[in-house]
Amino acid sequence: MPPRSASHGADAEHEEWKPSMTQAAKVVLITGVSSGFGKAIAEALHARGFCVYGTTRAVPAPETGGSFRSITMDVDSDASVAEGVERILREQGRIDVLVNNAGFGVAGAIEDTTVEEARAQLETNFLGTHRTCRAVLPAMREQRSGRIVNIGSLAGLVSVPFQAFYCATKYAVEAYTEALRMEVRPFGIHVSLVEPGDFATGFTAKRRMVGASGPSSIYDERCRAAVGRMAADEARNTDIGPVVRQVIAVVESTKPRLRYPVANLLQRTMVALRPALPARWFEFLIMDNYGIR
Repeated sequence: MPPRSASHGADAEHEEWKPSMTQAAKVVLITGVSSGFGKAIAEALHARGFCVYGTTRAVPAPETGGSFRSITMDVDSDASVAEGVERILREQGRIDVLVNNAGFGVAGAIEDTTVEEARAQLETNFLGTHRTCRAVLPAMREQRSGRIVNIGSLAGLVSVPFQAFYCATKYAVEAYTEALRMEVRPFGIHVSLVEPGDFATGFTAKRRMVGASGPSSIYDERCRAAVGRMAADEARNTDIGPVVRQVIAVVESTKPRLRYPVANLLQRTMVALRPALPARWFEFLIMDNYGIR
């Protein structure tokens, strides 16, 4: 995401975060826990006394004592999501918290991206979020309580060149979360967004380049420059603790807000400046940042 900078502006609630073991009755479902944010959030919530189920697409490793419960669930599949949620409800009788974290990134020029490649990105990052929300909402409504935390991105607030479809999914999650928050409020269900900037999570290595990318593409040089800059930005920020602590703070808050951006000061400033700057100036700043002027 926008400009590169050093430290993260963790707020006071991050710095004062301390372990707690008061949440033993709370049941949490987190999607996409094989690595990165998902795994770290699952481990942290488990350490705080929550009963945590974490999902992966692949068959999970056998559960070990002292860890969260890993289950197989593919957010691209209605049947798989239904089966995973039903299992948790059968074993625990409730789901108190859903953290939608599963996702991946596609990079490449818009013209080089096939409809099938775009659809795969939307299927996981956006419709996967909808599938899991839709699956847990009946139980949360019956409980008259619940918490949904959707992991968005600053790329859902500012578009990044050569990541159009990833950005589109995150913009969609922003709009979806705003609407869902208002719809389910009467049932005691709180919905929030946590919007990370650039972090080193394994996301970089898993980023998929569209099939038509490469030397034969007219966009190749600029695409490689932009994607290379993204990767460098992500590699700089190795501490994902601010994101983990923010998710925990949202889960434990009695009155969570809609949005929680988690990024360095420069990135947050860029997002804040967007509505104040002329569009052409802002585009210049973004293109300059990614080396594609």
